[in-house]
Amino acid sequence: CSASLVGIDLVRRLFTVRPNAFALVVSTENIGAHWYQGKDRSFMLSNVLFRTGGASILLTNDPSWKGRAILNLVASARTHLSSDEAYGAALQVEDDQGYRGFRLSKHLPQAAVEALVHNFRVLLPKVLPAWEIARYVVVYSYTFCKRRRRTPLINMKSGIQHFCVHPGGRAVIDGVGRSLGLGEEDLEPSRMTLHRFGNTSSGGLWYVLGYMEAKKRLRGGEKVLMISLGAGFMCNSCVWEVLRDVGDVNVWGDCIQRYPPLTLVNPFADKFDWIHQDYMNFIRLEDYDRAQFDM
Repeated sequence: CSASLVGIDLVRRLFTVRPNAFALVVSTENIGAHWYQGKDRSFMLSNVLFRTGGASILLTNDPSWKGRAILNLVASARTHLSSDEAYGAALQVEDDQGYRGFRLSKHLPQAAVEALVHNFRVLLPKVLPAWEIARYVVVYSYTFCKRRRRTPLINMKSGIQHFCVHPGGRAVIDGVGRSLGLGEEDLEPSRMTLHRFGNTSSGGLWYVLGYMEAKKRLRGGEKVLMISLGAGFMCNSCVWEVLRDVGDVNVWGDCIQRYPPLTLVNPFADKFDWIHQDYMNFIRLEDYDRAQFDM
């Protein structure tokens, strides 16, 4: 899920030794190779949440292309935790029946928060104004000395106007939003992307950015923060500066007028709730497998 920003950062480093170059970063997700066929519910999230999709991004450090560019990369940061808990937070393993799938452990939220904190310690001093960093340090020191339980929040909007939070799931979006003090308008692009396209892994951030473009929210001079979380455990982020007003409807063209919807409640939840009733237990998967062998 963090591969896209890994690619962006890799290109940034290559450009330091390759002037007037071009690079194409392709971010994609194909769930067919990772479809879980077993019965362990802790492995089933990838079948439910992930979708096939992708995006491609053309990058250059050729100054003659500045007039045609949409975004300028301001800063990037990559964090990779090395503890056993972080490594096992999201891991592809085999279940008791030998079926391979991704297991999400109870350490996942803690690993995500730790990776995010370490990542922002590197990134934020590069993109937020010095007075906001100083204010946060003073408030944090005062809170620590007074032994207050609540940790103060840094004002992200002092230097950033838009937020592309990885649409990895509702819990991920909610957690990052609380940690950064973001409002519903800030999280709307990520929520709508998850609602319309699901989790397209490394390509998801570009669907979020596409939502902002289609809604004509991006204005020249504004900054966009991208945050991605992924197995490893990793947190990668970058900040872009919008070079000109953009309004391309892109992949959202056929449905942007319907977003945001009045409610995000699944319209099929009540209609098909009967499938969970006890009287539907007249057939079990293990009976079906045994019947095949009997034949």
